[in-house]
Amino acid sequence: MNNIHQAINFLTATDPNFSLILEKYGLPNILVRPEGFATLCKIILEQQVSLESAKACFDKLDRLTGDFTPRNILGCSDEDLRFCGLSRQKATYVRALAEAIVNKEIDLTSFRVKTAVEIRSELIKIKGIGNWTIDVYLMFSLQSPDVLPLGDIGIITTIKELWQLNNSFSIAALTELWQPHRTTATFMLWHYYLKKRGRVFQP
Repeated sequence: MNNIHQAINFLTATDPNFSLILEKYGLPNILVRPEGFATLCKIILEQQVSLESAKACFDKLDRLTGDFTPRNILGCSDEDLRFCGLSRQKATYVRALAEAIVNKEIDLTSFRVKTAVEIRSELIKIKGIGNWTIDVYLMFSLQSPDVLPLGDIGIITTIKELWQLNNSFSIAALTELWQPHRTTATFMLWHYYLKKRGRVFQP
């Protein structure tokens, strides 16, 4: 995502619906998240809930630990995690990631020199981390240029609205035309989805 303008020029030349998004709502606000354990945990908490709800849980957990590290998370009891608003399932997922790091099964700092495919193959092995979580981490923290989370409701809803497609194969085929700038395409689709609904983009 080093050259956002180059990516947008490519997308608008490829598909007029991207020009429509720009004309209607302007440029998307592309934000960056720090790399590391805390961000991945926050993304796990965001699975299938509102960003506001996930942030509230994360903030409580952050205050409880004092220092958001894998070892400190593993030191939290079930009661601690419930007090912070984590479901039993989310608590299991956050612990699984912490254990993988502490046991040196995964090294998040090594991701800076690995491909998106390599990163996905490592993270997908951890309980509770699926493709959506990996996609979001790749886009926001590692700035991978060609990621599009087809499991995201905002993305699918926008494609259905603007392209009138309902078939998953047709949608997948459409998005392949946006390579190698699918991350920028994703930000533009989210931008449209939220602006149309009067919501603010807060990753």
